[in-house]
Amino acid sequence: METVDAEHRQLRPPEGESDGGAGVAGSPAGPRPSRSGRRRRRRIRGAPLGLALIALAALASVAVGAKPIAPGVVFDALFAYHGTVEEQLVRDMRLPRTGLGLVAGAGLGLAGALMQALTRNPLADPGIMGVNAGASAAVVVAIGFAGLQTFVGYVWFALAGAAAVTGLVHLIGAIGPGGATPARLVLAGTAVAAALTALTSTVLLMRPAVFDAFRFWTVGSLAGRDAQVLWQVLPFVAAGVLLAVLTTRPLDAMAMGDEGAAALGARVRVTRVLGVLAVTLLCGAVTAAVGPIAFVGLAVPHIARAISGPDHRWIFFYAALLGALLLLVADVVGRAVARPAELEVGIVTAFLGAPALVVLTRRARRRR
Repeated sequence: METVDAEHRQLRPPEGESDGGAGVAGSPAGPRPSRSGRRRRRRIRGAPLGLALIALAALASVAVGAKPIAPGVVFDALFAYHGTVEEQLVRDMRLPRTGLGLVAGAGLGLAGALMQALTRNPLADPGIMGVNAGASAAVVVAIGFAGLQTFVGYVWFALAGAAAVTGLVHLIGAIGPGGATPARLVLAGTAVAAALTALTSTVLLMRPAVFDAFRFWTVGSLAGRDAQVLWQVLPFVAAGVLLAVLTTRPLDAMAMGDEGAAALGARVRVTRVLGVLAVTLLCGAVTAAVGPIAFVGLAVPHIARAISGPDHRWIFFYAALLGALLLLVADVVGRAVARPAELEVGIVTAFLGAPALVVLTRRARRRR
């Protein structure tokens, strides 16, 4: 036994040294990288790849449509404008649509990641706080009682409705001991959203003319939005992004529970208020501009966490990046598959997002 042990020790390289790959057959050539190291490399490699994919998607968004436009014409429209019809089409319609798709996708992805972090519920999405229901109810009021027929007018009503409903949900959730806990916010948001959905349906049934105008907004689309809509929602989305960034470190602590976060010095209630306000600004502004779009805020955060790990700074970065990419690709696909007509982006995201969410759920179960 002593001889065998001595021979075994001779076969093993000294601790801290490598055998250069010539050791025992089947043994690794060097120390295996840690999980944190692999995750760090994924984060670093994923960022430029995601930005490159967004650049390609943006170019496709400008070039693809009922009338295909050559890349050279796109370049002239951006850097050597001659005033041709195709260049005007690029500047006046497709560039604002592409920019709105990037802003809306980033806002929805970030809002979904923030909502899931606040509620500690992986199935939460921005609509769980009643944001979509509040925006929809406000748009119905704007069409039916204020006579508005333009997207520019919808933006302000929808944003005000989303903000009012979010405040109401937080107020209801804060009633009772313990304050606005994640479970109470979810229940309050679900109840308020159900009531507002019923109200919206009632008004639409009583006023068919309102339904004709409302249905083009509620399906979720980037078509028909000009640069004015983009510039109106951009400040609200930027403010929401800033508030979300301020919550990243406290949310890392809150992942262990409110009591553990408070013991680490995190201001739980302040963080939750800031997070809810950020969700309202992000999702409210985007919903007001393009209508309610499903699955972006629900599916994208799962992919972001798979790439970045538990650090909310990276989760939020990748959620915004992937949300912008998904919405822009969905818009291009909707224009390409139904040319010369098009499928609204809200329909395409449902087709793309639902299978992705099923795959992610099955992978999560296998890991358990």
